[in-house]
Parts: sequence; C-alpha cells; structure tokens
Amino acid sequence: MSKTSSDLVRHALHGPTMGTRWTALFFASPERDPAPIREALQAAVEEVDAQMSTWKPDSDLMRLNAAALDKWVAVPERLAEVLRLGLEIGKASGGAFDIGLGDAVNAWGFGPEEAAPDRIRAAMSAKRQPAFELLELDDGRARKRGPLVLDLNGIAKGYGVDRLAQTLAEQGIEAGLVGIDGEMRASGLRPDGTPWTIAIESPDPLRRTPHSILALENASVATSGDYRHWIDLGTRRLSHTMDLSRGAPVVTSPASVTVVARSCAEADGWATALMVRGPEAGGELARKIRLDALFLMRENCGQVTSFGTGALF
Repeated sequence: MSKTSSDLVRHALHGPTMGTRWTALFFASPERDPAPIREALQAAVEEVDAQMSTWKPDSDLMRLNAAALDKWVAVPERLAEVLRLGLEIGKASGGAFDIGLGDAVNAWGFGPEEAAPDRIRAAMSAKRQPAFELLELDDGRARKRGPLVLDLNGIAKGYGVDRLAQTLAEQGIEAGLVGIDGEMRASGLRPDGTPWTIAIESPDPLRRTPHSILALENASVATSGDYRHWIDLGTRRLSHTMDLSRGAPVVTSPASVTVVARSCAEADGWATALMVRGPEAGGELARKIRLDALFLMRENCGQVTSFGTGALF
C-alpha cells in the first residue's frame, strides 16, 4: 500500500557553503534516517566550492587562474561543465554575462580583497575581450589564450543548487526543494500534489518582503539584484554585477531580474546577463530566446514596477 502524505515526515536540512547556507526540504518515510542524506548534500556543495571558489587559493579555478597563458591545465569534470556553460551564456548574451571579470570583481571589493583605487583604474582601463574568445576547453582541460581572471560567482551557486537536487535524486528522493541563498530548484510536487512555492523578493535593502509568489514543478529560479551586495561610492550605490564593457559595476540596470529555467546554473547566469543588458535590451533578448524572466524596476517616486517575458510572467 502506498503511503499518503500524512504518513511522511517533513525534513528541512541545511548547512554552510559559499559564505552562506544551503537548504533542502523534502518528505520521506518515518524510517528514513536523514543524517546520511545531509552528509551527501554537504559533500556535494563542498565539492563545488573546492573546485570553483575564488576565496580558496587552492581551488581548481584559482589553479587555472594562476597558470601561464597558452598552457593546458587539467580541470575536473564539474568545473569544466560550469566553464562551458558560462562561455555558452556569455556568447549567447553578447558578452553581458562574462566569467572573465575576476580582476574587476576583486578591484571593486566584491571578492576576497578590499577595494583599491589603483586596481579599479586598471580594471576600467583594461582592453577586454569576452571570456568566450579567450578560454579554450578540450576534453577535461582548459587554457587561456589571453589575459583572463576567471570568476564563477555568477553561476557557481546555481550549479551548487543543481548538485543538491541531483544528490537528493541519487538518495532516492524524487521530490524536494533545494536552494543556496535565493537560488532554488524544485523537483516533482509536494506530497499533497501541489507545486513548491517560492517567494520573489521585493528589491528592498532594508528588509525581506515578498513581491510575488511563484509555483514551481521541475524547474529552477534565480534572482540577480542590486539590493543585497553593493558598495557606496560618493552619493552612488553600485551593485556587485559587473559590466564587461566598463570593467566596473553596471550603472543602469533593473533593481532585480528573476529567471526560471531548467537548471539553476542556467537561471543564475541568465539573471546576471539580463541585469547587465538592462530592461529594454534584456527584455528584448529574453523574448527572443523565449526565456521566462521577471524584471523589477524602481521609479523616481520609489515605487517598484515590473514586466515579464515568457509564459510564466
């Protein structure tokens, strides 16, 4: 006899990763011990962090950053997968999403180092090519064909969420909701047959309030915004999202962009790309490639307006 929803036990697991926390919500039979599942989930995100962190000098990504130009470097399978996806989104977005802005991220104080005026000037004056023109991938190895400092902060959390979902499936959990920070992935349905619900935040730096609620089944959602990570420069507040054309934070962007996609890594990367493209060009691109995206904008009066693309918004 199959178990009803009332026979199942709700589990809400969590742990540290990437300077924040991962979460996993699922239902299982009463005899199922959640401890091995939690260990597997923690191991999955630790593997991603060990390969892709710019905060760990010994990560595989930092080893690639330190390698000489034109030298092939062996990279693990998961890192190669994220690098390849990052280059694909970079090319498809016309360079709006770029994984080669690590020097600018660090110069402006959004990485492991404090902001420094001399490095900011260098980042802004550097002649840049998009990463998809400079990084070559081939059968488990990579090489840089020009000056390039890689940074995967715009996609690694999303990939970490995908690994959480994959790990739950490997543990025999077919339905659940997993996340890292605001990036989420839903698998299947809740035991009562309803979708998993996700709150899309209002772009308010002072408090966390929902703008709208999204129902998800077998889909991922990621949001890029200007209201959680920023620096104040004079009277201007600049977000952590970098613009390849400037080597600096974007200056005319939506307050936030939320993207729904198959994988959370895709949603994560595209949310950043659309922030950089801005509401007009970003909206046009999202419609062209049939991407489900929600743009939130602040008006001069302080009111938040929105528009969406795709079937969901």
